[in-house]
Amino acid sequence: MKPNIHPAYRTVLFHDTAADVYFLIGSTADTDRTHQHTDGNTYPYVALDVSSASHPIYTGQQRQATTEGRIAGFNKRFAAFGSGGKKG
Repeated sequence: MKPNIHPAYRTVLFHDTAADVYFLIGSTADTDRTHQHTDGNTYPYVALDVSSASHPIYTGQQRQATTEGRIAGFNKRFAAFGSGGKKG
């Protein structure tokens, strides 16, 4: 291997802010932030919006508000097609 071309592989603390869950994973993610984990050690820290702990596909929880909004939008958009008779 060529020296000084590979990123540093180390343990990184990932934080899913939506579920407030922490993951310690080996990674090459580059970050300037650090955070102290519950084990007392300080690790490089990366905040995540979504991970397997909060994503609906992995948790099995669907967001009803989004689904209801799509249905209402569909009905509003195509309501005129079903109510009118044939023109001609």
